Amino acid sequence: MTAAALSAPDALTLLTKGTVTCHKVEQLAAKLKEGRPLRIKAGFDPTAPDLHLGHGVLIRKMAQFQKLGHEVTFLIGDFTGLIGDPTGKKATRPALTREEVLANAETYKTQVFRILDPEKTIIRFNSEWFSDFRGEQWIRLASRFTLAQMLERNDFQKRMSAQEPISIHELMYPMSQAYDSVALEADVELGGNDQLFNLMQGRILQEAMGQKPQIVLTVPLLVGLDGVEKMSKSLGNYIGFMEDADTQFGKAMSVSDTLMWDWYLLLTDLLPAQIEALKLGHPMDAKKGLARQIVSDFHGAAAGREAEERWTRRFSERSQEEAPEVAVAATEGEVPLTRLLVDRGLAASRKEAERLITQGAVSLDGQKAQDSALRLALSPGQSLLVKVGKLKLERWVVA
Repeated sequence: MTAAALSAPDALTLLTKGTVTCHKVEQLAAKLKEGRPLRIKAGFDPTAPDLHLGHGVLIRKMAQFQKLGHEVTFLIGDFTGLIGDPTGKKATRPALTREEVLANAETYKTQVFRILDPEKTIIRFNSEWFSDFRGEQWIRLASRFTLAQMLERNDFQKRMSAQEPISIHELMYPMSQAYDSVALEADVELGGNDQLFNLMQGRILQEAMGQKPQIVLTVPLLVGLDGVEKMSKSLGNYIGFMEDADTQFGKAMSVSDTLMWDWYLLLTDLLPAQIEALKLGHPMDAKKGLARQIVSDFHGAAAGREAEERWTRRFSERSQEEAPEVAVAATEGEVPLTRLLVDRGLAASRKEAERLITQGAVSLDGQKAQDSALRLALSPGQSLLVKVGKLKLERWVVA
């Protein structure tokens, strides 16, 4: 089912899945039932030229709104980028030059269209309205906020407690981001959960200036490949938008089975019930599906399938080279595969062996054993590559 064909309840489930905050979810539900396109806003400061899947969580949420027929604005903060977002910073961020901001903005425009539909995406720059702001306008904007209000930010509170400086220009950032929502008359603003304070200021300012306050949706920070830290290029635990298909597929296959389900929630359009159904199958199949989807998002469906085939082939060849050889005795007639697995210590019991076979976790010479009642006849000189799960691998040499 395509996103556009979803019912209003399923659309709400899709749009709110994986979110940390959905402020005024009941209003979002009501607006979806109205059937009119909503104005969706998400802002990005072009402070670095390369995007990774951590950025992709938010961009995918934008794409979900887009597929449901809503108006999505990708706002490039070329003006606010000159200020520098203080979110999560222990010190004042060095301001970028306008040349750096514009250069990074161009790479952003290229990369986001790997996920967003370029024909349905509105690209705006907040310098469109801020470049013409005069001193009087800045004073009027600043008058809408109080110092106490700005200092409610956790970042600022921590820096004050640690007696670390806060520059006056940093207070302009949440005010400017709030005005972006007024300029765009946003119905919904999306952002990372660390941006919640800034997004809520948009609601306050819109209401003060006679607009209906926007609905706020935030998404979590994506945990990276290491399963511990948030995804970051500096930590090396990332998958980049512009990396080749094989690199993306191989990196995705390295994530833990536990982290995989978080990625399914945040990086795919599958509804929670569909993800739960996948958990009933074999984890390796689910992980391949996730890796294939990630590659497809950036390089197309055909590239996703081809990357999976190449990875499977390389993995199979590597497995054969690394499999330890063990001597097994020839059998008189056919013997249940389950008994052979138990005898070799590859399964704890006959029932476990049957379960592993049924789940597709047992393969013989690269082919999955489909029948738990399968019987084998082992003849002298025969060689058989046996794989159970992801870690148990042996080459049986029949004596």
